[in-house]
Amino acid sequence: MKAEERRAVIAQTLTADRPISATALAGRFSVSRQIIVGDIALLRAAGANIVSTPRGYLVPGLIRAVACLHTAGQTEAELLTMVDHGCTVIDVVVDHPIYGQLTGQLSLASRYDVGQFVEKIRETVPLSALTGGVHLHHLRCPDEEAYRRVCQELDRLGVLYTQNGETGD
Repeated sequence: MKAEERRAVIAQTLTADRPISATALAGRFSVSRQIIVGDIALLRAAGANIVSTPRGYLVPGLIRAVACLHTAGQTEAELLTMVDHGCTVIDVVVDHPIYGQLTGQLSLASRYDVGQFVEKIRETVPLSALTGGVHLHHLRCPDEEAYRRVCQELDRLGVLYTQNGETGD
């Protein structure tokens, strides 16, 4: 397969919902990981919107943001609501008074991912603890309806942060 053909197939492959690692792509095309990294750089230079995550590369779909406020004990319910409605939780963002915007990459797309994440944060302090629980998530949603359902459910759970600075309680 020629390099141009490989890059075209990579671009098509990255439209999937789940990130794909450079190592996995390298194995698929029988090339080195470094060749894949170079292919991604060339695709980006040609205008492709390819995002790097801790779990690999992907092309984002419909991206929306949701602001939340909750306790550490409500984290799992919040994240499960998002993935159960078909959205991927891309990241968590807080506004720190000294450092400005701090972002933590998450890439949570399933109940399993959420479970793994919740286990990890039990051993530490989440970013939202720096801001009294207020934080923002960027979501990759299959469509506007999924985003609307997530917001309704988060509001019902009382964790959606509204314009007046309160949750939906």
